[in-house]
Amino acid sequence: MLVNCVVYQDGKKVADIAQGEIHDYLAKPGSFVWVALRDATDGEIDEMRRQFDLHDLSVEDARHGHQRPKIEEYGDELFTVLHVVEPVGEELHVGEVSIFTGPNYVLSIRNRTEQSFLGVRARCEREPDLLRHGSGYVLYALMDAVVDRYFPVLDAIETELEAIEARIFANTAPRANIEALYYVKQKVTTLKHATGPLMDSVGKLYGGRVPQVCHGMGEYFRDVYDHLVRLNQSLDSLRDTVATAIQVNLALITISETEVTKRLAAWAALLAVPTFIASLYGMNFANMPELKWEYGYFMALAMMAIFDVYLWYRFRKSGWL
Repeated sequence: MLVNCVVYQDGKKVADIAQGEIHDYLAKPGSFVWVALRDATDGEIDEMRRQFDLHDLSVEDARHGHQRPKIEEYGDELFTVLHVVEPVGEELHVGEVSIFTGPNYVLSIRNRTEQSFLGVRARCEREPDLLRHGSGYVLYALMDAVVDRYFPVLDAIETELEAIEARIFANTAPRANIEALYYVKQKVTTLKHATGPLMDSVGKLYGGRVPQVCHGMGEYFRDVYDHLVRLNQSLDSLRDTVATAIQVNLALITISETEVTKRLAAWAALLAVPTFIASLYGMNFANMPELKWEYGYFMALAMMAIFDVYLWYRFRKSGWL
């Protein structure tokens, strides 16, 4: 579906144009065309390929989707794939944005995502001095918007992890805590898959040899790169914290099981003493001296009580009971 098709000149919007007029405006010097599509059909992609003369390999990637975040250069054309990570309930939904950038055009195609880039277009139009940089600045603005949207997702994951950590030390539902921690780890991995490959690609857009469309925009792309470095460092730290929390939870489970074992052993010892004495005097040998004693029964009961009280005191003092 076509969202916008606008031509700009000298940093200002000229007009909304029809798809069939794109090629005519591309021939005009000093102007560039910015087209935005959503969930584009094969027919729409083919039309854009004809209008912008896009490379066949980049068109094939955009058509099939489900690409790894990347930036590829085909002559004067720069093909960028970004992952859009957005929370849907308790899940993380991953969409995709394909951006074709040339000397005088920008074509963005977003798939499987509800987040639009109308705010990015409005921001660019409010900054005509920067928009004069042309398609390179639009590419930066789109990338910056996508990367900035990762931070609220990261904050939500950190908040979720803090809540799970509080439940761990409250000794509540250890199995449920482990499941929740693995769920958080899955979210961290999802966000890492979106930011890790992109950081390597953005590093090629400033310093040294950069694509033609990015000339003069080095400091802007370096800013995006810095944001990605912060994100990846936070995700690495968060992943380590999740792993540590899982180990702590397992250790607490082991400690709890050890405490139960100690209590069972203590009660078994308390029961073993009277059992031993009773079994000893239950052998019914005819020549056992105590069997004929008038106070033998009471002595046996007293021995059971004395030994059990002593053992109970020692176990209680050592924390086994």
